[in-house]
Amino acid sequence: MPDAAAEPENAAVRAAAEEKSAFSHPVADPDVSAAYGNHPDQVIDFYAARREVGPGGPAPLVVVLHGGAWRAAYDRRHISPFAAFLADRGFAVASVEYRRGADPGGGGGAAGRWPDTFDDVAAALDALPALAREALPGADARRVVVTGHSAGGHLALWVAARHLLPADAPWRTDRPAPLRGVVALAPIADLAVADTLDVCGGAARQLLGGVGVFAERRPYADPVLLLPTGIATTLVQGREDIDVPQAVAESYADAAARAGEVVGLTLLEDVGHFPLIDPAADACAVVAEEIAQLAW
Repeated sequence: MPDAAAEPENAAVRAAAEEKSAFSHPVADPDVSAAYGNHPDQVIDFYAARREVGPGGPAPLVVVLHGGAWRAAYDRRHISPFAAFLADRGFAVASVEYRRGADPGGGGGAAGRWPDTFDDVAAALDALPALAREALPGADARRVVVTGHSAGGHLALWVAARHLLPADAPWRTDRPAPLRGVVALAPIADLAVADTLDVCGGAARQLLGGVGVFAERRPYADPVLLLPTGIATTLVQGREDIDVPQAVAESYADAAARAGEVVGLTLLEDVGHFPLIDPAADACAVVAEEIAQLAW
């Protein structure tokens, strides 16, 4: 009979090994970087498609939003091997940096900055068409897929829902973004469920500014409250994920269904949190295929 007491320990060991593998790859330098603002974190790294795949013609553009619980300790460098992996698969890639939580003590720091994190992601996506035309003239700006991992998955879903934000939201757009779709990887897709589960040490509540403002700011920031988007959306989730549990993605998919929208939910057996962005993992190839299904 399996030892139930050992299961959490085994899960933690597995998760640590997956994280180590994902972070073992050298940083992949972009072909070019471009600023979308004056702050050092307001920058986008561009990777040209390394080969031609699909039906031919210009390469689809994949926008990558990195995770890391919106904390300063995690920047876009950790997801650069994934960006290069997508470029090798025939996609043009734009990897977005954005302001994250302060890290005054050299540790994990707070999660996110309100409203700076949202200011930056909105500004980056608004500036992207012009910047991509300059940086990646071989990319097809008419075929754009946004993907993001963990906290970046939350931001990817939020980007697709800006036209549903409250009327007084500074990031609201007057029409849906011209996207082929969104592929959110282990996304923190429901901030309330994530907060209840204490995902990433209370990161969801910190992102919105703390206890006193969490409820009032959720309509401006929580993708689960911004449905239906009208944009094709797929969630990819490892069943063994202990960082952002499956229940978070399921809550978003259920809310979408109640809103009359079908959201794909791909559940991967024997996969945790980090294989989704680890080029050495089979799960990463599954992610690339999900992106391809929307891009071409």
